[in-house]
Amino acid sequence: MPRTFTPAELEALRARLQALAAELGFDQLGVAGVQLPADEANLERWIRERRHGEMRYMERHGSLRSRPAELVPGTVRVISVRMAASAPDAAPAAGVLADASRAYVARYALGRDYHKVLRSRLARLARTFEREVGPFGYRAFVDSGPVMEKPLAREAGLGWIGKHTNLINERAGSLFMLGELFTDLPLPVDAPAKDRCGSCIACLPACPTGAITAPYQLDARRCISYLTIEYHGAIPEELRPAIGNRIFGCDDCQLVCPWNKFARTATLPEFRVRQGLDAAGLAELFAWTEQEWLERTAGSALRRLGYRRWLRNIAVALGNAPTSERVLAALRSRAGATDETVREHVRWALARHGVTPGPD
Repeated sequence: MPRTFTPAELEALRARLQALAAELGFDQLGVAGVQLPADEANLERWIRERRHGEMRYMERHGSLRSRPAELVPGTVRVISVRMAASAPDAAPAAGVLADASRAYVARYALGRDYHKVLRSRLARLARTFEREVGPFGYRAFVDSGPVMEKPLAREAGLGWIGKHTNLINERAGSLFMLGELFTDLPLPVDAPAKDRCGSCIACLPACPTGAITAPYQLDARRCISYLTIEYHGAIPEELRPAIGNRIFGCDDCQLVCPWNKFARTATLPEFRVRQGLDAAGLAELFAWTEQEWLERTAGSALRRLGYRRWLRNIAVALGNAPTSERVLAALRSRAGATDETVREHVRWALARHGVTPGPD
C-alpha cells in the first residue's frame, strides 16, 4: 500500500521534485489533477469534424486520452515538465525560410530526438525521487501515449494554450517540449495558467496553409507539420506551393508570436545541430542514399519520416525552389524512383519548373 503523507510532507515532496527537475535540465515542473472534461469535449468535437486527418490513433484510445486515471489506473496527479529544445547554434529561422534553395527543419528537430532526451531524464527524475521517498507508482510519457499533454501542462501552471493551439509560457514563449509523469502521489496541484493572448491574432495569418481556421482552432489536414510528418500519402497538390521549403514541420505560427521574444534555446548539448541540417541545401539532401539517410538521422526525430517521406517532402520543396540546373538535375535523378508517391511528387516538381518528365 502507498505510504500516507501529511499536507506539509506533500508540499515538501513537490518542492524537492522541482529542485531535482531543475538539476536534470528541466525548465519548469508543475502538478495537475486528472479531470479534463472541457478538453475531452473539445477533442471529441475535433475528431467528429475529422480535423485530425488520418491520425487514426486519435480515435482508437477513446476517453483514455483525456482521463489519465483510466490510462494508468491509480493515477491521481500528473507531474508535467517542460524543456527548451530549440538548437542553440541553429542558423536564424527567418534566413533559412527566405532561401528557397535550402531546407527548413523545425528548430526542435535539429539535434537529438527530444523524445529520447526528455524520457531519459524523466526516468532519472523518478528513480532519484523514489530513492529518497520510497516506492511510489508512476509512468513516464513524452508524446508517447494517448495523453493530452498541453491541457495537462496548462492545468499544471506551465502555460496557456494559445490561439495557434501551442502552449505558451509568459517567461519562455512556446518553443519548448513537454513530458509527464503519471503518479499515485497526491501532490498539491498548481493553479492553471491564465490565457494571455488577448486580442493578438498574429499567428492566424502567419500560417502558410490556413490551418488555423479560427482562434484556438486547428485543422490538421492543412497543417504543414501534419502533412510533412504525420501524413503518409500524397500531399494535396493545392497545398504544396504553400509548403515552400519546409521539409520537416513548421514553426511559422510560433515565429510571429510576440511571447517568443522571451523564448530560450536549449541548454543541453544533445540539442545542438547535427549534420548541418539547420541550413542544408535541398539538392544536397535529396542526393542522400537510404543508407546515408539512416546513418545521418540516427537518434534524430527525423527518423519517424522514413526515407520515402523524406524524399517526398524534399521533392515538394525542390518544386518550390528557384529554377536552376542543380535543382533540375536533382529532380531528374529521382524521376525513376521505385516508390510511386516519390515519382509523382517529382513529376509535379518538374512541371513546376516547366519540365515534362518522360514516361515512368
